Amino acid sequence: MRIVVKVGTSTLAHATGRLNIRRMEHLCKVLSDLKNAGHQIILVSSGAIGMGVGKLNLPGKPSDMPSKQAAAAVGQCELMYTYDKLFLQYNHTVAQVLLTGEDVDHPERRENFENTMERLLELGALPVINENDTIATAEIKVGDNDTLGAIVACCTKADLLVLLSDIEGLYTADPRKDPNAKLIPTVEEVTPEIEALAG
Repeated sequence: MRIVVKVGTSTLAHATGRLNIRRMEHLCKVLSDLKNAGHQIILVSSGAIGMGVGKLNLPGKPSDMPSKQAAAAVGQCELMYTYDKLFLQYNHTVAQVLLTGEDVDHPERRENFENTMERLLELGALPVINENDTIATAEIKVGDNDTLGAIVACCTKADLLVLLSDIEGLYTADPRKDPNAKLIPTVEEVTPEIEALAG
């Protein structure tokens, strides 16, 4: 089975921006076990900006684009170093793939991405994908990494997409802002209203 797993910043890092070591170790252990069982794993990972904020000892997430991009550049190194080290303990090789919206919108670039992913999986690598936040601006961003996870799952013809998040599922509104938000347990059909909630 080919499985895409998306993990968010709030799962990987503490509020300080520093690494949540216990969670990252557990994530890598579980994904390694799935690979050992014969599954192909693709990890879509947030966390570069958050880790860069911690590594640069910034007081909080910056609001200006150049500082966000600088934090992403530093944080992406930290993120991949950590994944490489943790997965190597279980004899798995990681590969870094950074994308922008243009990479998946442009047919030739999308095909190149799909071919690269197919070959990485054939070679037994575990691709770690993130949006290329060091160059992505509002015009060329994919959006959030839930969307990126869905795009990657479609491009790689994955059998399963798992979104690891600090929110339990799809709600009628943002549960962090609206106390009346209700969890939608099952989506039978993707309607325009459901699309609006997911966006």
